[in-house]
Amino acid sequence: MIDIDRLLGLAPVIPVLVVDDVAHARPLAQALVAGGLTVLEVTLRTPAALAVIAEMAKVPGAIVGAGSVLSPDDLAAATSAGARFIVSPGLTPKLGEAAIAAGLPFLPGVATAGEVLGAIEMGFSRLKFFPATAAGGLPTLRALAAPFGNVRFCPTGGITAATAPDWLTEPMVACVGGSWIAARGDTDWAAIEARAHAAAALKARGAA
Repeated sequence: MIDIDRLLGLAPVIPVLVVDDVAHARPLAQALVAGGLTVLEVTLRTPAALAVIAEMAKVPGAIVGAGSVLSPDDLAAATSAGARFIVSPGLTPKLGEAAIAAGLPFLPGVATAGEVLGAIEMGFSRLKFFPATAAGGLPTLRALAAPFGNVRFCPTGGITAATAPDWLTEPMVACVGGSWIAARGDTDWAAIEARAHAAAALKARGAA
């Protein structure tokens, strides 16, 4: 099993993927891996998501996880489909306990100091700052992170190719999540690979 710090340090950007067609799973994963992005988050927002995870997991070099995990049942289904890490928009005791029991790297979402404290109490110090832009952007994250020196964040939500470098200069940011690399329904694999190359070339100051 891959360690959470190693996972977050493999690439500066984790593509956040919404995939409706299972037939797109492998070529999409292949394009992203060829572009240098090996950590792929497939959100559980479509009926095809679990099958997409299973297909992408067959692509050499791809480390596929499940995003938008909302419950222990979601977590169990994603794990059965082959997810190697779990991302959620928030954290509840039940979900946290299920993640600990599953033994997979888990990136729970937080947006407030209270939520960060709750995550730390459960043993999680690698957190998703979500929704990053709507929650106040970099000024909010700087203020939020200040009391928590040992916490590293993966901001996700509203981050673009233009703004990602700004986030990645922050010492508390291990990587960012982004949907701009492969938008929902995009099948231009060459263009996706090119965007992945550009994203993979970015540097995260806070990478472990």
